[in-house]
Amino acid sequence: MGPVPREVVEEADYAMLNFSGELRRRRREAGLSLGELAERTHYDRCHLHHVESGRRAATGPLAEAVDGALCANGELLEAWQRDHRLRREAAASRQTRAAALAASQDLGALVEIDIAELHAGAVETAIDYLAARPGPMMNRAHALRDEALGRVRSGRHRPSELTDLYRTVGRLSGILAYALLDMGNPREAMQHAVAAGRCAAFAGDTGLAAWVAGTQSLIARFQGDFDLALHYARGGLRRAGSRQGTGEARLRCGEAQCLANLGDSRGANRALNAAEDARDRMREPDSDAGLFGFSRAKQCYYAGSSLIWLGGGRDAHRAVRETVAAIGIWRVAPVAERSLDDERLAQVYLATARAQLGEVEGAAEAVRPVLSLPAEDRISWIVKRVDRLAGMLSAPRYDGNRTAAETVEAIRALGAHG
Repeated sequence: MGPVPREVVEEADYAMLNFSGELRRRRREAGLSLGELAERTHYDRCHLHHVESGRRAATGPLAEAVDGALCANGELLEAWQRDHRLRREAAASRQTRAAALAASQDLGALVEIDIAELHAGAVETAIDYLAARPGPMMNRAHALRDEALGRVRSGRHRPSELTDLYRTVGRLSGILAYALLDMGNPREAMQHAVAAGRCAAFAGDTGLAAWVAGTQSLIARFQGDFDLALHYARGGLRRAGSRQGTGEARLRCGEAQCLANLGDSRGANRALNAAEDARDRMREPDSDAGLFGFSRAKQCYYAGSSLIWLGGGRDAHRAVRETVAAIGIWRVAPVAERSLDDERLAQVYLATARAQLGEVEGAAEAVRPVLSLPAEDRISWIVKRVDRLAGMLSAPRYDGNRTAAETVEAIRALGAHG
């Protein structure tokens, strides 16, 4: 689980769209023109137009003025306050992203690097990531890695610690890669992944190297380059131990996703079966938890998310079984083992498979919880995948189907507000 065409809107954009849309709606309901609202609030008509269109952020005094003029009872002012907070958070997030990206670019360019002291926070962050928003996790990982690099540059570590320190900074770079991808920035994510791979090489950690290869494959899949993604997945398989941890199973599932997107049903199913065999052969559990593990639920989820890219039929039936299994496992799992973003995406994949099978009611039921998520919980993957579902439910085969039309309308509204 770098900027691409507008598939995910940053929090600052959500903010202006939320307040401006509410302002426009209330003005129209009140039957006022922009000129009339300008007269009531003593703000320039052109300025109000720019605020309504989202081209300019509103100020607090303006929000108070339009709230009073439109008899909004403080609701417009509350919307502005919420949006103002999101704008501040987005600005801080951009600063962190820039600093973290610069550090990863430095790590990727160095021939020899010193890595900081082993930090327990890296392990905690990998676990916490499964149930948290990517922005705060990005901030935490960057702060930990920045502190670690500061310590190594000052020489505050023992030579015997070096291998563990390389591994720690590699993990933190990997967390940054995941966070930036979930925030819709695959180019920046790849820079962090390159840094993680370099650290894995210096540490001699083949398990981390295989995980990084799988993550690079994931980033390439996000960008739609499935040949490159397949190259990364198969390269990682050459590093993964056949009986150590779930690295091979994860990479086989990544391979299946690539093959499915390339239209190879037989190859995709064969790779998923190989992933099952790899898990059965495993003799040693994952040494790392959270983001660096690959649970049974995650494996089922990967299988479902692969098969929905094929032509339906048996592939769609297997996708339904796999996603239902993943959702069922997660719902009874301890909080520390659940991945909220993946659970939400599994609902989208289940809906997609059901739509392929013509089960419109089932598709609508599966995706409904995702459509009610607040904007800040809709990661880039969700935005991409529900849009595809809307396209499927808009097909001629569903003309006249009320449930399909209502689901498409709800998805489109999601995009309009985010």
